[in-house]
Formats: sequence, structure tokens, C-alpha cells
Amino acid sequence: MTVTDITPITKSRYRIVLDEELTFVLYKGEMNRLHIRRGEEIMEDTYLRIFHEILPKRAKLRCMNLLQSKDYTHRQLEDKLKQGDYPKEIIDEAIAYVESYGYVDDEKYVRNFIEYNSDKKSRIRIENDLMRKGIRRELIGKVFGELQESGTEIDEITMIQNLLNKKNYNSQSATDEERRRMYAFLSRKGFRSDVIGRALLLDIT
Repeated sequence: MTVTDITPITKSRYRIVLDEELTFVLYKGEMNRLHIRRGEEIMEDTYLRIFHEILPKRAKLRCMNLLQSKDYTHRQLEDKLKQGDYPKEIIDEAIAYVESYGYVDDEKYVRNFIEYNSDKKSRIRIENDLMRKGIRRELIGKVFGELQESGTEIDEITMIQNLLNKKNYNSQSATDEERRRMYAFLSRKGFRSDVIGRALLLDIT
């Protein structure tokens, strides 16, 4: 394989391209020790050392360091490693490694996220937030179902009532215009129309 490009990222880190398609990053000292030069072939043992030792070890450590500060989903870790120009096979290996120890568990992440936000966000908002983090809709629905069976449900009516109190909204004295504005506000928060209607004492049908 031929080194077709070397681009400095910082004074010590360089982006390397093999055969104009395979991209990865090495430190300057590593490049010197491995004799990586633009336009030159790399030996098989050098290639194996990079892709079986240096990059896998670094990607795994990157995952572990990220997970020390907070939980990540599979997709979020994948995105972080992509930002570091790790090749796909290295990313897959690193994430499989931390998953094998239970450090990354999307189902557990979803459960914790729902429980933490159950008194702050509507179900729709929670679902959208989780899908933006790369969680499949099917998994979100599965966890919601399990939580409901165990008696843990999102009380959207109470949430809306708390928001209405903060807005000093009085359903008895509110004008039609005030109800419409509040309805739009709650819709943007992700609450379902039937729940908003009950909370506002407004017939929306």
C-alpha cells in the first residue's frame, strides 16, 4: 500500500491516507519510527502493527476515557471515533470491546434517560432526543413498555400543569387567544394534542 497523503492536524498529529482512500492518524514520533513517508510503500509488518496494535489500543483507550465522564450510546461513541479519523474496523473493534464489559449498553442508557427525564419532558420529546443520540425507535418503545408495565409512567398532565402554573395560566379566565397561544407552546414542547386539550380544558376536536 502506498502513502498518498500526509496532512498535519497539529504539531504532533498527522492524518495519513493510504491508496487515496484509507485514512488514519498517527503521532509524529510514530511516523518516524515506522518510516512513514509520502509516496512510499509501507511494509506488511508496519501495516499490521498500525491496524492491529497502535490504532485498536488507542481507540479503546479513547472510549474508556470518554466513558469516565458520562454515559454514551453506541452511536455517540461511533461519532466520537469518526471525528478522530479512526477506520471503521477499528471503531467497531473498540466499541465491541467496551460493550463486552457492559460499559456501553443502549438499553440501559434508554432506561436511565427516560427515568431521569420522566418529570421534565414529554414522551415525544424524550423519543426524539434518544433518536438523535442514535437509538432505534423499536428499542425506545420496548423500554417504555417495560417501564409502564412496572408502574413507571410519564405523568404529562402534571408536567403541563406545572408549566401552566409557571406561565400563570388560569384555565377558568383564559381567553380563546390565550388558550391558542398556550396550546401552541405546549405542542412545541412535544405534548400530544389530547393531553394538551385535557390540561387546558379546551375541546380541540
